[in-house]
Amino acid sequence: MTPLEILGTPERVEAATLFVIGVVLALVLGQLATRLPLAAGLERAIRRLVMAVVGAVFVAASLQALGYDLSVLLGAAGFATVALGFAAQTSASNAISGVFLLGERPFAVGDTVEVGGTRGIVLSIDFLSIKMRTFDNIYVRVPNETVMKSEIRNLSRFPVRRVDLVIRVPHDADLGLVRSILLGTADTEPLALAEPAPQIMFQGYGESGAELQLSVWATREHFLELKNALAEAVPVALLARGVQPGVPVRRTIV
Repeated sequence: MTPLEILGTPERVEAATLFVIGVVLALVLGQLATRLPLAAGLERAIRRLVMAVVGAVFVAASLQALGYDLSVLLGAAGFATVALGFAAQTSASNAISGVFLLGERPFAVGDTVEVGGTRGIVLSIDFLSIKMRTFDNIYVRVPNETVMKSEIRNLSRFPVRRVDLVIRVPHDADLGLVRSILLGTADTEPLALAEPAPQIMFQGYGESGAELQLSVWATREHFLELKNALAEAVPVALLARGVQPGVPVRRTIV
């Protein structure tokens, strides 16, 4: 039997041909779309969108080739859309937020971000939600609507970060000497960047003594390592020069 005899009428042959072309074209265009510069980190979401749009067009063309009146189907789809809209307002809001999120691109897959108090590594960006893995290895799904309404902190966007360390010293301490000790300690750290240069900022006098902030820049990869190294080195350097590091004093009112 010939393919025409197997499929039946020419209309069925045309519909089957359109369907096959649609499947192949959706796969090809979906793969090509992931190679666009805009698709970096969003490959899966963009591939799904392209395949869905192309597939829907060719399915509609196949149905029309079979003689279906698409105006009737579109009318029914319109009523169904209204009904689903009332029943799935949250999903629709998340989908719309996902479109804006993909366009704005405040982060990419693999970035370390903080969204709504949750900090972790972005695993995927989809149209309804983003998936994250926290640093204590917990899987978190955050709806896109929540993401768009929250403050987003991307800790991976820039190549360098600033390490801030608050140091307390006695009220009568020589602040010039303390400044020299702190800057000297920063200069000896191999992970500290020379540019931007380390800075000392006076924070004020508190109950525990004078407070100063040591700010040192590091590459993103060495941020935590430098922060820990400074926390260990600063008290040792102060004590070696006769300056006693201060500790917070908590007074209890009876």
